Amino acid sequence: MTTETQNQAPAIFSDLEALIRNCYPDMRPQFQAGAAFLLDNPGEVAVSTMRAIAAKAGVQPSTFVRLAQYLGFAGWADLRALFVERLAGDPKAYAFKAKNIVKRSNSDNLIAEIFAAQRANLDASEPKSADQLLAAAKTLVKAKHVHVAGFRAAFSIAFLLHYLYRLFRSSVSLVNGGAGSLELELRAIAAGDAVVVISFAPYSAEAVRVADAAKLAGSKLIALTDSVVAPFALKADHTILFSHDSPSFFPSMAAATAVAESLIELVISIDDEKAVKRLEIAERDLHRTGAYLRPNSK
Repeated sequence: MTTETQNQAPAIFSDLEALIRNCYPDMRPQFQAGAAFLLDNPGEVAVSTMRAIAAKAGVQPSTFVRLAQYLGFAGWADLRALFVERLAGDPKAYAFKAKNIVKRSNSDNLIAEIFAAQRANLDASEPKSADQLLAAAKTLVKAKHVHVAGFRAAFSIAFLLHYLYRLFRSSVSLVNGGAGSLELELRAIAAGDAVVVISFAPYSAEAVRVADAAKLAGSKLIALTDSVVAPFALKADHTILFSHDSPSFFPSMAAATAVAESLIELVISIDDEKAVKRLEIAERDLHRTGAYLRPNSK
């Protein structure tokens, strides 16, 4: 499909997303860059000019015209109409505007700028992730065993997710590949399990390997990432997005942390009293064994 193949134009946004995800691996690089921007920034597409989003996507404006035709539309206006319709039906999508906060120059107050970036990432991530969070939580509740994987910068989020889950369920493992053990850990993934993979650009090669193993084993794959067309997100049963823009040299993990915590809270709410009871037992044991300091202890 590397030529200007004519597809049937989708009538609704969800069908457009499915079509792009299906065609994405076969698209030429310029189309991939444009398509990724469309799906990762739907609110901005709805209110910005083609020239403006082309500049942000790093492609020529004509790329979006050809991409629209490739997807079965007569032109850019018809493709953009689906984004406008989506925005009108989902007021939360306006949260993407919050990302503009970090573009304001504030070199005299780096602390304020960094905190503004964190708030912007949280506001931008909520509408991106809300729809998928509940579905992913239901998948985790049904899973026989949950495997959580995140490498390098994403490891902190994977560890947090594993730690919180472990407080009320023992059927969870952290995949870390320490001492060259990744292949051994992947062998434990089985049908009926759920695998949570966390990664963002530039994507970890190990994260893709875990995702491949999950699909090969017939388990459910949940992707926590920054793009619906991330290499492992294309294979995922649920894709939960977070933003990580930052004025610092390192990506912000605030929104990823919020997504992980939200996912755990939803799991507890679905599992109801059983999860709460197990959490109470775990907390009591932590106090009993001295893991937590008692008040006034020295």
